[in-house]
Amino acid sequence: MAVSIEDVKRLKDLTGVGLTDAKTALEDENGDFDKALEAMRKKGLTKAEKRGEREARQGVIGTYNHDGRIGVLVEVNCETDFVARNEIFTTLVKDLAMHIAASAPEYVSVDEIPVDVREAKRQELLASDALKGKPAEMASKIVDGQLKKYFAERCLLEQPFVKNPDMAVGVYVREHGARLGENVLVRRFSRMVLGEIA
Repeated sequence: MAVSIEDVKRLKDLTGVGLTDAKTALEDENGDFDKALEAMRKKGLTKAEKRGEREARQGVIGTYNHDGRIGVLVEVNCETDFVARNEIFTTLVKDLAMHIAASAPEYVSVDEIPVDVREAKRQELLASDALKGKPAEMASKIVDGQLKKYFAERCLLEQPFVKNPDMAVGVYVREHGARLGENVLVRRFSRMVLGEIA
């Protein structure tokens, strides 16, 4: 099936691939733009995951200030200074800083949560009235699910992205890494609210 040059260009712009790859993806999906986009995203994310082992020591520290009342600093790293100055990368950093201001995460990822914090929350949930009388194995599974949800809401990379709630922030970051062809990661952040003491 023939594909339109407009669709090829649009797919190229959205995914950062070459014209030939965009055209091939559309042909493979019989001209269905959405299916071609999804296929290219999966392919790009797979490549990005392989790049995830490469060291990322370049990048920028981005800032966001909301009405002089909420301030955010976020360090986002990439592999090269060239990418750190790229508009796609700088837009990502700005978006992340704005998201942090709006969603107030406590950790970058689930891996950062201290063991004692996890265990304290687990014990709190196990002691809840809702679990009284339930078999220990069932209660443990329920608590595991509650813990996952509780900490996902507090980890930046697990939160729904404020500009597109259908996508987690971690997916948004990986998609940018795929478009840029480099390992991109959020190293750390700090969020301050006027009058609050951390």
